[in-house]
Amino acid sequence: MNIVIISASVRVGRKSHRVALYFKKYIESNNIANAEILDLNAYQFPLFEERLQYMTNPPANVLEFSEKVKNADGVLFVTPEYNGGYPASTKNVVDLLYTEWRKKPLGIVTVSNGVFGGSQVITSLLFSFWKIGAWVIPAMFPVPKVQDNFTEEGDVTDEGINKRAKAYIDELLWCIEAKKRMQA
Repeated sequence: MNIVIISASVRVGRKSHRVALYFKKYIESNNIANAEILDLNAYQFPLFEERLQYMTNPPANVLEFSEKVKNADGVLFVTPEYNGGYPASTKNVVDLLYTEWRKKPLGIVTVSNGVFGGSQVITSLLFSFWKIGAWVIPAMFPVPKVQDNFTEEGDVTDEGINKRAKAYIDELLWCIEAKKRMQA
């Protein structure tokens, strides 16, 4: 099984990437699946001009990203909340793809430096994914005070997070299995 983790922030000093690193470690150390981080900071996509499916000469990194999302059994989308919304890099990549998101089991992880854990961004991002047909799992994973709960290397300082992560990943796995059974 393959799970891709999209680290959506490209901001200098970003903290949400810590959570992407954490989930990669969590998934692999518990032998749940193969996990790969697709770091939007590394991809440096240009501003959205057209969906991939309509591009006449798409860049190689866009094609690579598309293939990785398409071939994933599930996606964890880790995004920060900036001023009550998601960053442009998040919207940019959501709109870039279309068929790759359709019926893809997808978990939303929101991150903030404050106490609400990015909860304000969940509804707007959820609506965008619903609109393009992604199968967003019913569980959410808001991360408050990310700077206090995760090291730069993605290690947790509060072991209670592992308990929350287990329930969250179990929900993603359930949806992945359900999709496989529906396709059989």
